Amino acid sequence: MELEGAELRWMELPLREPFRTSMGIERHRWILLLRIVTPDAEGWGECVALPDPSYSAEYLDGAAEVVRRFLLPALAAHGDPEPGDIAPIFARVRGHRMAKATVETALLDAWLRARNRSCATYLGATRAVVASGVSIGIVDGLPALLDTVATHLGEGYRRIKLKIEPGWDVEPVRAVRERFGDDVLLQVDANAAYTLADADRLAELDEFGLAMLEQPLGEEDIGDHAVLARRLRTPLCLDESIVSARAAAEAIRLGACAVVNIKPGRVGGLLESLRVHDVCVAAGIPAWCGGMLETGLGQAANLAVAALPGCTEPADITPSGRYYDRDVTEPIEMADGYIRVPDGPGLGIEPLPDALAAATTGTEWIPLR
Repeated sequence: MELEGAELRWMELPLREPFRTSMGIERHRWILLLRIVTPDAEGWGECVALPDPSYSAEYLDGAAEVVRRFLLPALAAHGDPEPGDIAPIFARVRGHRMAKATVETALLDAWLRARNRSCATYLGATRAVVASGVSIGIVDGLPALLDTVATHLGEGYRRIKLKIEPGWDVEPVRAVRERFGDDVLLQVDANAAYTLADADRLAELDEFGLAMLEQPLGEEDIGDHAVLARRLRTPLCLDESIVSARAAAEAIRLGACAVVNIKPGRVGGLLESLRVHDVCVAAGIPAWCGGMLETGLGQAANLAVAALPGCTEPADITPSGRYYDRDVTEPIEMADGYIRVPDGPGLGIEPLPDALAAATTGTEWIPLR
């Protein structure tokens, strides 16, 4: 596929509700989009890196630099890249999976649009809709938590996920179970906030019949996760630790997880997400697709992964209105707890020019021939 050029686009979108990160309270989402232009079609990719290296070692400006200096020139030097060429072309650049995912998604979007094929069909998706789960951050007190859970259950979400951390774990889970009963599909996410020394405290969660405990320990603590898994009845799910299909295979082999969260941006793109999925299917391990507060463009890519046959748990993909008053695409919407998987060419969704312009803070054009 011949490449003409690419555009980096920086945007700022206000969040409807403040979002708590390890660096503080965020009220805006800073976003980097990549548009790849070919003679036959354009394609879009969204970078999920945060402005600071708090969730991962990657950060937004660093990802833009890697895209600009290394990844796009490597594609241009190849001359006529196709999807199967992307991983070998990028192999000499170590790490930087979020940057790689941005470029791969944009290239794949353009390649599929030129062939009038949907991303979901190309990956092998088997469902037209995906069950939607909602993630609830740390809030100020149990009454506020219970009100939030009640609101989201009333909206139809198929799964409730509670963020936990030391000092906010057993009590909020107990309060939700006592208020809403055992029929609510409930899981918790620790975002690596604990150590193996907290095993006894985490074991107290076993009494609540949770669907899973997500990423309780550090990203690199695969061995400790395996030890912890043997001490708990609650299934462990790995998120930050799963950076590739190889990492997933190793974690499963060690018994470090019983569920896998696949985030396309974190593992390096849609094609590596498919490989992670296939590892899970071969091992009989359920998977699901996580999210990073993406716009409709990023959510469309995630939906293609969430609709794969081995992704049997509700996804962290929510309606656009959950985070943004105005998305840069037509809004992602939910009906009865399910979200439709886009079936149009490429990602199946495009940015709206007016919304895109309103959110844009800067652009950079990079010629590729």
